[in-house]
Amino acid sequence: MILYIAEKPSLGRAIAEALPGPQRKGEGFIRLGNGDIVTWCIGHLLQQAEPDAYDPAYKKWSLGALPIVPQQWKLVPRAKTRKQLTVIRKLAKEADQLVHAGDPDREGQLLVDEVIEYIGVPMAKKARVQRCLINDMNSPAVRKALARLRDNKEFIPLSTSALARSRADWLYGLNMTRAYTLQGRKVGYHGVLSVGRVQTPLLGLVVRRDLEIEAFVSRPYYEVLAHMQTDEQQRFTVKWQPSEDCRPYLDDEGRVQSRRLAQNVAGRIQGSTGVVSKYEQREKRQAPPLPYSLSALQIDAGKRFGMSAKQVLDSCQALYEKHKLITYPRSDSRYLPVEQHDQAGTVIAAISNSCKVFAGLLTQGKGQLDCGLKSAAWNDKKVNAHHAIIPTARSYDVSRLSSAEQRLYELIARQYLFQFMPPCIYFETSLEVTIEGGRFTASARRAHKPGWKALLGPAKEQQQVLPALRVGQSLCCEKGEVLEKMTVPPKPFTDATLLAAMTGISRFVKQAEIRKILKDTDGLGTEATRAGIIELLFKRNFLHREGKTIRATAAGRGLIEVLPDSSTTPDMTAHWESQLEGISQKQTSYQCFMSPLLEQLQLMIAQATQAVPTGLQGIPSKPARRRRKRR
Repeated sequence: MILYIAEKPSLGRAIAEALPGPQRKGEGFIRLGNGDIVTWCIGHLLQQAEPDAYDPAYKKWSLGALPIVPQQWKLVPRAKTRKQLTVIRKLAKEADQLVHAGDPDREGQLLVDEVIEYIGVPMAKKARVQRCLINDMNSPAVRKALARLRDNKEFIPLSTSALARSRADWLYGLNMTRAYTLQGRKVGYHGVLSVGRVQTPLLGLVVRRDLEIEAFVSRPYYEVLAHMQTDEQQRFTVKWQPSEDCRPYLDDEGRVQSRRLAQNVAGRIQGSTGVVSKYEQREKRQAPPLPYSLSALQIDAGKRFGMSAKQVLDSCQALYEKHKLITYPRSDSRYLPVEQHDQAGTVIAAISNSCKVFAGLLTQGKGQLDCGLKSAAWNDKKVNAHHAIIPTARSYDVSRLSSAEQRLYELIARQYLFQFMPPCIYFETSLEVTIEGGRFTASARRAHKPGWKALLGPAKEQQQVLPALRVGQSLCCEKGEVLEKMTVPPKPFTDATLLAAMTGISRFVKQAEIRKILKDTDGLGTEATRAGIIELLFKRNFLHREGKTIRATAAGRGLIEVLPDSSTTPDMTAHWESQLEGISQKQTSYQCFMSPLLEQLQLMIAQATQAVPTGLQGIPSKPARRRRKRR
């Protein structure tokens, strides 16, 4: 008998539907017509044991007991899912062959691997475990995945990497949280001061942005425009570009700070003759944007609809598991396997049947849709365990979905349709005019063929139109105009921009080496965890909302103020992610990652015992509860 172990009940049912019937449902499993069985986890069935499982004395929080470092790590069943663990244990004993069908990512690999290990599967049977990677829960895609089983041993490094991450987060989060919570009590703050490898640098980002906004002093700066006219009465404006001689009058951004200088330039050019010193017009092509990864979708939905990262993730899970309308949503990839290109016609037909908004466009041919086109998204080299989020070949009346689900499906569908449309073609014009020795410039775009942008609806109002000119042509400067503007502070974070900061965290790092690591590893956190990390900071009362903006609370500020910089910046995460990726690629080992971490932890706890969070004094808080801290 073959036993398939899925990560969730919904995936288990999808696997069963793709295998021989008739089916007989049992308590926590489905028996197939050929005698094989499909069962499932319910997310993580196991969790890291609490400290008091290692020593009852750890039940009481004490600085003297830190750091807590298990000598022999223990996993314990989650109370709510203990019954399902018993089901899997019994079925695994009866099975001749096990198939691991966890989600196709690092955590999904570990989730089922640790269950197989925990229930004591014999070594011989464990050595024959096969791996099934499923991105799409519709039966044809599941059957294809089942026909391509791989040896689970190939994924040991991936599982080891996830295990190292899990234990490291436990060690760092639990010990640092206990240390700073106990220090907080010394100044009368009785809430939990949770510290995590990912959540705390994210909080630090918000705190620093808030402080920057508060400290900002707006200053005036000046721009000079020249209003030009050709002999044919064509009018347009060009902007002055200060020369190097003007450097003493410019700020760090190259903006003119001297009103007198700006007025002098404007007065000097008025009524003068300008000469075209440069004129270029080029045809440019803009390729369609790639399909969505989860973060890209969350950012876009946040900007368009004000949806939080968690709302997007929850709605996508429903579209994937309940409605089977999209592929695996927790993907960090924006690329697609080349072999899936053959299914384009079927998927596009499903989109047309499901969404009236696209049915009209596709029928009328306004979008120049061509299933034969192959965008840059189709690239096997950039697809690993999972590919970009795209619609499935299932047709469904999306008007029956919730508002959030419908909006997200339409976004995902539109992004997929882009891949079968020609590039947007436009003309870009740039010119330079010399007036009284000064350099003035202008640029403009003119749409030619909308291509994929036809699916975005009517184009927004375009910028000024520049006339056709030639180098050496004389123009009249009718008027010089000074515009007074004020510098503006950076904007507070919103759901969309905070998530964008997590995925592009390298922009906030000064050291080139760390910046490269974070860029290569796609930022702070993972596709699967980012939404939860943001929500956790709200639950801990470290962040709060002011309309659409996100701000740090007094407690959040107080915590960041007392922590060492290494805990509030993404540097440590960069080092961790680099080593964890090294483990998954067999370039380094579990021990090489954990040993330096334990040494560093000793130093950080010693530092914490000397830090008193005076910034938290007088801030109301709820009594601290003993909690295990993750990430």
